[in-house]
Amino acid sequence: MSAIPEKFHDTQFTSERQVFYILLIIVSGLLIFYNRQKKSKLVRLGDKMPGPKALPIFGNALMVLGKSPQHIVKDSLEYAEKYGNVVRGWLGPKLIVFLNDPADAVPILNSHVHIDKSTEYDFFKPWLGEGLLISTGKKWQSHRKIIAPTFHINILKSFIGVFNQNSQNVVEKMRHEIGKTFDVHDYMSGVTVDILLAESGFDYAMAVMKMCDILHQRHYKWWLRPECIFKFSSLSKKQAELLNIIHGLTNQVIKSKKEEYNLNKAKGIIRPTIEELTRESNGSSDNESENNTKNTENLFSGYRDDLDFIDENDVGEKKRLAFLDLMIESAQNGANDITDHEIKEEVDTIMFEGHDTTAAGSSFVLCLLGVHQDVQAQAYDELYEIFGDSDREATFNDTIQMKYLERVILETLRLFPPVPVIARLLKHDVQISTNDYIIPAGATVVIAPYKIHRNPKYYKYPHVFNPDNFLPENTQNRNYYSFIPFSAGPRSCV
Repeated sequence: MSAIPEKFHDTQFTSERQVFYILLIIVSGLLIFYNRQKKSKLVRLGDKMPGPKALPIFGNALMVLGKSPQHIVKDSLEYAEKYGNVVRGWLGPKLIVFLNDPADAVPILNSHVHIDKSTEYDFFKPWLGEGLLISTGKKWQSHRKIIAPTFHINILKSFIGVFNQNSQNVVEKMRHEIGKTFDVHDYMSGVTVDILLAESGFDYAMAVMKMCDILHQRHYKWWLRPECIFKFSSLSKKQAELLNIIHGLTNQVIKSKKEEYNLNKAKGIIRPTIEELTRESNGSSDNESENNTKNTENLFSGYRDDLDFIDENDVGEKKRLAFLDLMIESAQNGANDITDHEIKEEVDTIMFEGHDTTAAGSSFVLCLLGVHQDVQAQAYDELYEIFGDSDREATFNDTIQMKYLERVILETLRLFPPVPVIARLLKHDVQISTNDYIIPAGATVVIAPYKIHRNPKYYKYPHVFNPDNFLPENTQNRNYYSFIPFSAGPRSCV
């Protein structure tokens, strides 16, 4: 065997020495960073709050390593029981504070300052861009002002026919599942897209669900959070494929709506303005409409935010004007300074938020009605009182009479809120009202509706499904922020 050249040994030694120095520099840098961070205000105030023991450098990140989402949720609920309404956690150098009491959530949700979403929402940017969910500052304020009126109750009334038709369609599809065990969410996801886009959206719905799964994985698999690592993963390639489907359909819908708008404009067809659609009908003598308005006010009393409207007007099919129509019309008329790209971002955002939460919420309702046969029987009896043996379509006035079914829906949203967590990035220090803790600026605050909704202070049997939790006498003195299925305050869901 020939001897190994001496030059090779020297080269190998030099290479190993270089690797050693690089590792030494990295470790030294991390230790210096850790020691400096220990003295910072963020750490000083953060460590005063209760929470699981954190390791140097990693914090509590290793506690979720290799665990499933179900296991992580279970652990989080156990920590809330162990440490109380305020729980501190460290994801590396990042301070995360979980708030589980409505009183502590108020200064965050009700603030016009702490409206910035946490950095975790950045994972949505390839999909939603700078849409209403993610944007902040003047852009968020101006776009919210444009979008909010499109969800006025008068405009929603005009979609009753669409709701009826698509409800009948999905019932027919589900007939094939009679006597079987099946996932109702697939059907609810598909019909929600059909309603939102007015065209078949099964492929879109499936792409959205798979895209949401990727986003969830990036949240609990913290090593996939850095973009520089994620882009080399198989999930990144899958995300690109799904976004082609999602963005392809939204681009197609926007193009179709713009062509329709231009064609109507050429024909001299003038749609009603948003002001005409949302104008109150003063001096109306329609007693039925007035009574329905009062019923609606009673129904939602105590669960209102800055976007709730009550109006006496009814809107016929001829006045139907959807969110996208109004966005395009505003851009074309120069009424609002919004670009085609921004319209696409907002359409993607509304499609995600409207589709995901509605599909999840309706799926939970159907599941709970299936489990609780006594509640299902009461809901059926109420509907029979309204419709009798008739197979006529439902009207908006009919929905006002569905008081028990409304309580079923609200109770479902209490136990299984479609938005399980709300996360904000603090700009300034915040004093917690229930104790002496101060959450420092730069921390991420996570408010968990799932936990808040199960607080025994506000719900006698918090884990029991009981629609009577939302009887007027049970809600009138309850803390407004004890029920926040779609957030609350200035940044609540439109």
